[in-house]
Amino acid sequence: MRQIDNKLSTLTEPTFEEAKSLIEKAFVQRRTLIVVGNCKVDYVGRASSKLELGERFLIIKSDGSLLVHRPTGYEPVNWQPSGSVFHAQIKEDQLEVHAVRQKPKENVKVQFTKIYTATSIMLLDAGDFILNASEQDMHRAILLRPELIEEGFKPISWEKKVEPGFVDVYGMDKTGKLVVIEVKRKIATKEAVLQLAKYIEAIKLKTDRQIRGILVAPGLGKEVQALLVSMDLEFKELYPKKCAEILKKSGPTSKLETFFNDTT
Repeated sequence: MRQIDNKLSTLTEPTFEEAKSLIEKAFVQRRTLIVVGNCKVDYVGRASSKLELGERFLIIKSDGSLLVHRPTGYEPVNWQPSGSVFHAQIKEDQLEVHAVRQKPKENVKVQFTKIYTATSIMLLDAGDFILNASEQDMHRAILLRPELIEEGFKPISWEKKVEPGFVDVYGMDKTGKLVVIEVKRKIATKEAVLQLAKYIEAIKLKTDRQIRGILVAPGLGKEVQALLVSMDLEFKELYPKKCAEILKKSGPTSKLETFFNDTT
């Protein structure tokens, strides 16, 4: 056995007795457990499944969640959410690991015929997860928080179809002028300005109202500001990270659906 500062314990090609001892200690100490070996998996619960013998990873996390991974692919072939109760036993020349949940009633049984490695480790992770939004997420953030553009801005539609393509966000300012918004999640180029101008020209053919064009992005590329001014277009600085934070605080997308129901 290899042990480092009581944080990590690893067995290489252990006997079933050695592996069982490490596994049971990991359960008691609420450690993360990783077992690699030849196993089969049986599941009974909301449905039922059988996974025949193969070389796989069994991962049991400190919160009681379980995952069985094949050597390829990122999704587990079997899994069980947190809150499971575990026990291990040696039976008929196999090491069995059982995971049982009560609500709903579920049972996963992993039977190892051979174990290559077994690792028990104490992991600590208090870091925040920061996700930068996609352009579509930025659209949604603007719809949920129109003041990101300016006070009094009222969105009318999202991804409005016009002849050259789709307007990201279409709305009206507090003076009643129509507002066409083109969103970019990276530094905006001259092409983004020209794209916005085409949308405005297409909409002008169908209305005699005043139209403003606003390019929304984290920043502008070289000479883009001059092009915006020459074409009487505007720029609003907005970062994907800020949009991601807004969406995280806003919760489910049902709020966005409510917005559309209220404005259509």
